[in-house]
Amino acid sequence: MIICIETATNLCSVALCDRRGMISLKESNDMKSHASMLTVFIGDIFKETGINASELEAVAVSKGPGSYTGLRIGVSVAKGMAYAASIPLIGIETTFSMFTGMSERMKEEGDPVKDIIYCPMLDARRMEVYYALYDPGGRAVKDISAEIINEDSFASLPESHRIIFFGDGALKCKNILKRNNIAFADDFTMSASYMRIPALKALDAKRFEDIAYFEPFYLKDFITTTQRKNILG
Repeated sequence: MIICIETATNLCSVALCDRRGMISLKESNDMKSHASMLTVFIGDIFKETGINASELEAVAVSKGPGSYTGLRIGVSVAKGMAYAASIPLIGIETTFSMFTGMSERMKEEGDPVKDIIYCPMLDARRMEVYYALYDPGGRAVKDISAEIINEDSFASLPESHRIIFFGDGALKCKNILKRNNIAFADDFTMSASYMRIPALKALDAKRFEDIAYFEPFYLKDFITTTQRKNILG
């Protein structure tokens, strides 16, 4: 069994999974709930299933990109669990987890997946987004980047390939992109359950993170603003 932690966006999500599927899922979409709810969700799952951390094969966490604060909280809790229980730590790129969730949903709904390019997008403030491009097999057509999207952003891709955009960053690009053969999955929502398949593959391949040195993949530097003091009174 693997416990999966997703805190890269406003969603706080924890899923307990095994090779047969998802066992338990706890989620909250309340903004800024990560610090107050994450450990509560983990405790609730352990209580409901009757297991403890030492019985897990690994703990998986969304490593970014995404919300600086959310990633920091999720990674801190995951590292603490892994260290205390002496179990491996697995980091999953947020965009790849999103791809997995969208791809599995389309297969279940019977949508054809041939000649599709998946574009998971995360809001990076203002008109900037974090995004990557994946083919139906999960291979990266374009690695993760932070960019300001304009109407020509995807002009280099052949229009014979349909691009599907999803995630909270895709919504603000909907009225900007003029390319043909595109679609938007407006109802897509994040979930820790999407991490199950990539986390199990990482477990089998023994692709683990170094608990002591692992840090979230912020992609951009975190910039704070300092309140200006009115020195004139």
